[in-house]
Amino acid sequence: MSILLSSNYQWVLVSALLLGIASGLIGSLVYWKKQSLISDALSHAALPGVVTAFLLFQVKDFFILIIGASLSALLGAYLIMLIKSTTRISSDTAMGLILAVFFGGGIVLLPIVNRTSSGNQAGLDSFIYGQAASMIGQDVFITSILATVVILIIMIGFKEWKLYLFDPNFAKGLGLSIKSMNTMYLLILVLTIVIGIQAVGVILMSALLIIPPVSARYWTHSFRTMLYLSGVFGGISGALGTTISALGVNFPTGPFIVLTSGSIFFISLLFGTKKGLIIEYLIKRNNKKEIQKQYPSLSMKEGNT
Repeated sequence: MSILLSSNYQWVLVSALLLGIASGLIGSLVYWKKQSLISDALSHAALPGVVTAFLLFQVKDFFILIIGASLSALLGAYLIMLIKSTTRISSDTAMGLILAVFFGGGIVLLPIVNRTSSGNQAGLDSFIYGQAASMIGQDVFITSILATVVILIIMIGFKEWKLYLFDPNFAKGLGLSIKSMNTMYLLILVLTIVIGIQAVGVILMSALLIIPPVSARYWTHSFRTMLYLSGVFGGISGALGTTISALGVNFPTGPFIVLTSGSIFFISLLFGTKKGLIIEYLIKRNNKKEIQKQYPSLSMKEGNT
C-alpha cells in the first residue's frame, strides 16, 4: 500500500485521470460520428511510428515517440480516406485493412529494436499492452498537458461540435467550416490516442474511447449530459485501473483500465435509466399491470386463452 502514497504514483494517477476524461469526451464525438472502428484502426496504426521513432533516434523519449506515433496514425487515416475515395472498398474494410497492416508492421519491427544495443532497455513492449508504471516525470507531464488541451478544445467548442455532429448544413450557413472541423476532429482523436498508448496500449486504447460513451448512452438522451458522463466514466476507468495495476507486480495497466470501463458498462447495461435491461423490464411490467387495471376484461381474455 505504500506505493499509493508515493509522489510518482500520484502524478501517474492524475495523468491517467485526465487521459480517461479526454478519451471519454472525444469518444462521444466518435460515437455520434459512427466511426468507432477508426479509433481502433488509428491506435494500431500508431505502433510502427513508435518503433520507427526509437530506431531513428535510439532514445525512449516520450515526446519523440508520440511524434512518430502521430505521424504513423495520420498516415493511416490518410490511407483509409484514400482507399475509400479511390476504390470500391468500404470504409469499414479500409479501416480493418490499415489496422492489420500497420499493426503487423509494428510487430515485425519490434524484434529489430530488441537486437539493438539499447534494445533491452527500450521497453517498447509496454506500448502494446500499456504500463503506466513505466512513465517517468516527463511522460506524465506531457500526457497531462496534452490531455488537458483535448478536454479544453471539446468543452470550449461544445456548441460548434454539436452543430458539426447533428446539423452540418446549418453549421455551414452560420459560416462554420466543416472541413476545418473534420481536421480538428481527426487531430484531437489522434492526439488522444498517441498520448494514451503508453498507459493503455495500442491494442486496448480504442476500448477507452468506445466504452465510456456507450455506457453514458444508457443514462441519458442529452448530448451534453452524455458528454459529461462519458468523461466521468473514462476518468474513473483510467484512475481505478491505474491504481489496481500499481498494486500488483508488473501488471499491465491497459487491461485493468478496460476491465474497469467494462464493469461500468455492465452496470449501465443493467441499471441505466434509458433502456437499461432491468429498468426496461420493470417499466414493461408496470405498464402491463396498469393496462390490466384499466382494462380488466383484457386480462380475463388472456387468462382464458
